Amino acid sequence: MLARAPLNTEKLLIGGRRVAASSGRNFETLNPATGNVIARVDEADANDIHHAVCSARAAFEGAWSHMKASERGGLLLKLADLIRRDQDRLIEFESLDSGKPVSAIRRQDLPAVIDTLIYYAGMADKINGQVIPTRDDALTYTMREPVGVVGAIVPWNFPLMIGMWKIAPALACGCTVVLKPAEVTPLTALMIGDLAVEAGFPPGVLNVVPGFGNVAGQALVDHPDVDKVTFTGSPVIGRRILQGAAGNLKRVTLELGGKSANIIFPDADLDAAVKAASSGIFFNTGQVCSAGSRILVHESIHEEVVERLVIRAKSICIGDPLEASTAMGPLVSEVQMNRVLDYIKIGCAEGAFLVTGGARHGDTGYFVEPTIFAGVEDEMRISQEEIFGPVAAVIPFRDEDDAVRIANGTVYSLAAGVWTGDIGRAHRLTRSLKAGTVWVNTYGATDIRLPWGGSRDSGFGREHGDAAIENFTEPKAVWVNTAA
Repeated sequence: MLARAPLNTEKLLIGGRRVAASSGRNFETLNPATGNVIARVDEADANDIHHAVCSARAAFEGAWSHMKASERGGLLLKLADLIRRDQDRLIEFESLDSGKPVSAIRRQDLPAVIDTLIYYAGMADKINGQVIPTRDDALTYTMREPVGVVGAIVPWNFPLMIGMWKIAPALACGCTVVLKPAEVTPLTALMIGDLAVEAGFPPGVLNVVPGFGNVAGQALVDHPDVDKVTFTGSPVIGRRILQGAAGNLKRVTLELGGKSANIIFPDADLDAAVKAASSGIFFNTGQVCSAGSRILVHESIHEEVVERLVIRAKSICIGDPLEASTAMGPLVSEVQMNRVLDYIKIGCAEGAFLVTGGARHGDTGYFVEPTIFAGVEDEMRISQEEIFGPVAAVIPFRDEDDAVRIANGTVYSLAAGVWTGDIGRAHRLTRSLKAGTVWVNTYGATDIRLPWGGSRDSGFGREHGDAAIENFTEPKAVWVNTAA
């Protein structure tokens, strides 16, 4: 078990220094496994956001803009080295703050953070333009320039990993960043900010301003000197961000919700499919935007798959996230726990068959049992609305067309999975499914080199890979007259 080190009041990071919130207010961040206070954190308001944006602007127009791209890449590599050095402490506080099991953070989140930094460090000096021949009396070419000051608003389900998905490409492109972590999970974002200062990033290049969305987040979106907002979170907040961004027509990337379908055909490897379907909904306690929360099963194997899923659900080790043996921790907050429990009541009221789980686990912390509903009809709320918890809706289907109809029958289009031994069927469904990512005979894998995102209520734009470079740069056309 890792040490449960206490923290004092954590200040904001603006201009390369820890500073107190201008209002003097702070808030508690809680351990969701116990409900106990981990630390107090200074609460940024509009005034603090303004100072952070001004610091980011000064850095963008000053030292950062004059630094060689290869030097920016070198700083990202240095940050990766410091994260490796401090990984035990980062893992500990990511777990304490979010309730994520340390085993999952060590296996997935931390390696992904480091991989993201290394990948974009290598991209920093490879952001190229093109020479485009137009006519014989001109040299015409394009170049890509950093978009400017980026407001990055990060959710609470993967604070470290999603935070770095935004920080690393923005900094590689030459932008500066004002990062607002979720108020329930602010600690590791501040730690990353401190490590960036230690790595040698100029003051103001990365600012971290914990606070509440309706105050700090809104102020960041509304600020006229923010050039770009990148947000991961709920569709409701995504719409508010679009409204605020209209003030100065700032660019926006939104990665929002999901209600992803994981489709299992009779010719699939059922052992592998059920194992992946279980982890697809119960990993991170179901708090994953691409969670396979709708498990679509051919009617001929519906009962068998449900029985297998129940066995797996009952075998999941629920407990202290700091214990290496724990596979599923608590939900992130009491509010989220109550939301999930309310959806379970809705499912029962709608007539879905609750086959396992359905209740709070224990009386300490915000744990909910792995829950499975069978015989779910696709129009039910538990099939249409994002629950963001360990609640699976198993839905029977008749044939390929029926599976596609059900899978595409929500407002979301982030991800989907297909399990089949028929390669032709796999390709047909891959084309037919409305999803930014389709997994075939696997579920949930991601890589920083592949684009990530969706459409409709799952947002717009793509993160990762080359798409992130486009997010944080603007193309410029240059026309040089070469006529004698």
